[in-house]
Amino acid sequence: MKRITYVALRLFSALNHFLSERLTRAGWLVLAGAGTAAAIGVDTTRTVGYQAFGFLAALIAVSFAVAQLFRPRASARRELPRYATAGERCGYRVVVENLGRGALEGVTLREALRDPRPGYHEWRRTREPGEERRNWFDRNQGYFRWRWLIERRTPRRSPEQPLDTVAPGERRAAKLWLVAPRRGRFELAGLQLARRDPLGLVRGLALVPLPDRIVSLPKRYRLPPLALAGRRRFQQGGVTLATSVGDSEEFIGLRDYRHGDPLHRVHWKSTARTGALVVKEYQDEFFERHALVLDTGIAGSDDASFEEAVSVAASFVYAIDTRECLLDLLFVGGEVRTYTAGRGQMHLEHMLEVLAGVQISEPERFGQLARAVLAQRTRMASCVVVLLSWDEARRSFVQALRRSGLEVRVLLVSSEDVAPGLGVLLLRPGAVQAGLAGLK
Repeated sequence: MKRITYVALRLFSALNHFLSERLTRAGWLVLAGAGTAAAIGVDTTRTVGYQAFGFLAALIAVSFAVAQLFRPRASARRELPRYATAGERCGYRVVVENLGRGALEGVTLREALRDPRPGYHEWRRTREPGEERRNWFDRNQGYFRWRWLIERRTPRRSPEQPLDTVAPGERRAAKLWLVAPRRGRFELAGLQLARRDPLGLVRGLALVPLPDRIVSLPKRYRLPPLALAGRRRFQQGGVTLATSVGDSEEFIGLRDYRHGDPLHRVHWKSTARTGALVVKEYQDEFFERHALVLDTGIAGSDDASFEEAVSVAASFVYAIDTRECLLDLLFVGGEVRTYTAGRGQMHLEHMLEVLAGVQISEPERFGQLARAVLAQRTRMASCVVVLLSWDEARRSFVQALRRSGLEVRVLLVSSEDVAPGLGVLLLRPGAVQAGLAGLK
């Protein structure tokens, strides 16, 4: 039964997309009139409504037939920015070249998107925020969940932009824009050229294939002036070793062996050549290192809290000056993942791109994240923690961080009625900007 419902939803979406892309406002009016005439003209012996239906249906049919004759030969290119920001307009320039023998006249231009319809398993597995409050029929049929999945994967496009007449071999430019509804990656299929039929009821469409993608970064909030207190700590081996896992083979020089040097630092090639023990010497550096911990474990379908938490984390990434320090981003994404920015490591936009792809994890995986952070606390100067819920595991984690002497800021993004204490700043979804004013 679920399969039948899914197929019906796909067919209904396909039909709705087909008609909305091709019918003009006048076309919708004629189609509505034809449907009304058909309804009142069922009994042909008592009304002449069927005649109106035949006339209007013929108009629509002729318009669709004529629209199929629009088959221009053209190429196009986009000047698309690499990144956009969720909820903000992203403008770009498009250049169309006429490859045909006739001029392109009365043509409009619009972006064509990839099919946003979800797969069967995604539709069954995903839960719309607030779905538990819907009645049994709506939860069982999944129509509102289907519509929500499509809306969150479909950027808002600029309306049709008129294109000046393009003579054969010439190029014309136009400006388009997109508004990504959320963070993530959005696929573009090509550019859609359209021209109305002589009756003005149906658009003839032609797709210029131009696959591309744009990454939508999380939206960001304004933070109050932020000064992360903390002391500069010794990082053995400098930035190279401080940002690596395990031992690094890079070194700044060689010197004779001294009593107490570890054997894994012995440079065996030099030792064999000179006949005396020679070891690798690393540069010792002292600098600040900050950690940004993002809790991705959340139960239920509180998508709003999760998205707000990611935006808060992105705001800190954007606000912390990493020119003279390191910033570690830690979260659970299948496993505990760590990304480092600053001092020759990842750039700011790359860190934001990582956050653009963060997904919800199982709540019980928070223990792994806590252990990974606590194992590195001796190297940190301060730690910013963004939580999604408040329980004993998270309370113990925050207390352990504070006992270690770190400068700790904890932010809890939740719609639940909780009173965390311990200096935790509570942020409500939808009122995060106001809540951040209390950040000290």
